[in-house]
Amino acid sequence: MTRRFDHLGDVEALLEVVERGSISAAAVALATTPSVVSRAITRLESRLGVQLLRRTTRRLSLTDSGREYVEQARAAFLQIASAERALSGQGEVQGRVRLSAPTTYGHHRLPAILAAFAQRYPKVQVELGITNRNVDLVAEGYDLAIRLGTLPDSSLVARQLEEASLCLVAAPSYLARAGTPHSLADLAEHNCLPFVMPSNGRPGVWQFRQEEQEQTFIPQGNPVIADDVLGCISLAEQGVGICQTYEFIVGERLRQGRLVRLLEAFEGATRPFSIIYPPHRQLSAASRVLIDFLVRGGSEDAPASAAR
Repeated sequence: MTRRFDHLGDVEALLEVVERGSISAAAVALATTPSVVSRAITRLESRLGVQLLRRTTRRLSLTDSGREYVEQARAAFLQIASAERALSGQGEVQGRVRLSAPTTYGHHRLPAILAAFAQRYPKVQVELGITNRNVDLVAEGYDLAIRLGTLPDSSLVARQLEEASLCLVAAPSYLARAGTPHSLADLAEHNCLPFVMPSNGRPGVWQFRQEEQEQTFIPQGNPVIADDVLGCISLAEQGVGICQTYEFIVGERLRQGRLVRLLEAFEGATRPFSIIYPPHRQLSAASRVLIDFLVRGGSEDAPASAAR
């Protein structure tokens, strides 16, 4: 009988090189020699017909194919380890996960999800850092981070959590005083609360969609909000002006009438939220179950999305 997976030792060597950052360090961890590890990777590349590692005299780096293969191979090895733990009576996932999240997600999405997660995985300790600053995952010791928008850094692995719908809102008291806008052009006559983007120091652009056509508007108003975008919602609720935000944040305020939805014909724009982690870091079982739980939105029934 032909063995289909007699190359798993070579795969393990590759994962060790990626984890340790060099062939020599991997050889020490595997109790072998650098030449043996190098040959293992060469065999694996020959078997797959693609280059997995770029090797120079100074450093190693994964190719795009290598990054994808390592991520899936690592997941497969972790699944095998999980199955062995379950058979040996040690199947309950435990450990610590450090997670960074922005205030929008940290206050308005994560509480319910993490409450359900704690019920499902009581031995996993989640340390949640809520900040609008993009933390350095490696330098600051975070395992995972939730980020908004399209991620320019291709060195990070990202799994999308959702496409969050945007809406325009104001308090009834503001509308009674300033009137109700009926078009995007009308917004120029209103106090539109701007949030200063920390990345560039400019007001964040409001996004709209009408009949599949994207439109934008740069808000101008007083006061200008910095650091925490939730300040825009608090000010809008007090009748100071109009703000654009996510439906999941203001849903209850809308139902209670504390805020009113505006320009609904121009809704439909969304922004993505993703969970990210470094590709070279071997995820713990605790991190992996938290990622899958977040991708499912806290539901055990829905399937987890594919890794990106």
